[in-house]
Amino acid sequence: MLPTREAAEMLLQDAEKCNPGPWGNHSRTAAHCAEKIAQACGDMDANKAYILGLLHDIGRKFGVRHLGHISDGYTYMMTLGYDEVAKICLTHSFNNQTLDEYIGKIDTTAEETALIKSQLQSVHFDEYDKLIQLCDALAGAEGVLDIELRMEDVKQRYGFYPKAKWDSNMRLKKYFETKTGTNIYTTVEKETFQP
Repeated sequence: MLPTREAAEMLLQDAEKCNPGPWGNHSRTAAHCAEKIAQACGDMDANKAYILGLLHDIGRKFGVRHLGHISDGYTYMMTLGYDEVAKICLTHSFNNQTLDEYIGKIDTTAEETALIKSQLQSVHFDEYDKLIQLCDALAGAEGVLDIELRMEDVKQRYGFYPKAKWDSNMRLKKYFETKTGTNIYTTVEKETFQP
């Protein structure tokens, strides 16, 4: 189940009041990218893609956490009955369905870590999981970024970037470029979009 577009926008606005920061506009950029790519695909629901992109980081509502924002978002969306969003909160950081490639602090409790691991093992990735993973890698707080420059920036900030995740992001970019028949940066209006 999904919230409406309007309800999703209100959820994000409310979350930003609890924990202000650039993550809100990052989420808006991801939503924009997801909607545009889904429209170009022709066989995806662009409104659903927008909502999923908008709420993929909703766990940040609960404060400055790293891995914790994944379990927070998953749990929060499940309590509201938005299981499709909860799945995206879980899958958006794990292109290859493994906790091993998480970039950032492991700041979860044993129970939260176990939840993430068990859900990751049981979930089936679909087109929307792949789409939001790509859009997360494209989205900056100021607008759309070059995916390789964004990954290089993350690598510099955290000291590493798993090769498997890097390669996976490049495969996702190529996959959606093939599916849409267009350059991804043209599709998402990289040069003109601002959140």
